[in-house]
This record gives sequence, C-alpha cells and structure tokens, in this order.
Amino acid sequence: MGSKQYTVVDSPYGALTLVATDGTLSGLYMTEQCHRPAEETFGVRDERPFGPVIDQLNAYFAGELTTFDLPLHLHGTPFQRSVWEQLQKIPYGETRTYGELAAALGNPAASRAVGLANGKNPIGVIVPCHRVIGASGGLTGYGGGLERKRRLLDFERGTALF
Repeated sequence: MGSKQYTVVDSPYGALTLVATDGTLSGLYMTEQCHRPAEETFGVRDERPFGPVIDQLNAYFAGELTTFDLPLHLHGTPFQRSVWEQLQKIPYGETRTYGELAAALGNPAASRAVGLANGKNPIGVIVPCHRVIGASGGLTGYGGGLERKRRLLDFERGTALF
C-alpha cells in the first residue's frame, strides 16, 4: 500500500485533509465528507509532500488557476478510475450530467454506476466531481454536501457570494 502522510489545510470551503501515498497525492477530503476514510488510515502528519498541491489549491481558490497539474495516485477499480479520468476532462466552470459521462465511457445506460464511482472519488476539488449534475440540471449528491457543491460551482462560474 505504500507509506502515507497527511496534512490539513484551510480553504474557503472548510478544512481539507490532504493524503499522499509514497509522496503522491492520493486523497483530498473535506470535513464531514461521505466515504471519508478513517483518520488512522492517513499515515503520519507531514507537510513535506504537499507543497505543490497547496500552491495549486491556493491559486485555484484565489481564482488564478483553472486546471490542476499534479501527479495523482488514484486507487480504485478500473471502472472508477475511468470515471475519474472523465471528471478531469470537464472544463472549469462547466458541468456534465451522469448520463453524459456514461455516454463518454461508451455505456449510456451506466449513469447510476457513474454516480456511484463519482461519489467514491478520493481527490475532491482537484478531480472535479462537483461538476457533475443530474439529468434535469439540478444538483444531486456530493460527498462534501450539496451546499459545498453549489458554492464550488458558483465560484467557478464567477457568481459566488462569500
């Protein structure tokens, strides 16, 4: 499984726990997030592997960065990883439906499975699962909570009210 380190950083959306496996980002978790692993699985607290991650998160939250360029260690099933790859293709400020992601994967009937994989995304914000919406255009499920999802989408669209 590799050696793990973690740190906690502040953001406009609450504290973010960053986790690295063998020095590569493998987790970004919000407080009270669904599917958040137990703290004891995060390894030892150590900020050293996270300099570039923190720099890019700060630039993102300052509105200066729209695309992350970081090595990621995404641990999941092949299907989950394919969904997470599709998430990274959704442009900043835009959204896609679960059905559109399923179609992009070559299986238009897999929107429910896409939703489940989306919910298990271990690197929120950077792998932008918040950019996925329901077929009707409404906000549906988000591990960090629907209010955070709405705020992230508003922020990216330039309509955020802090």
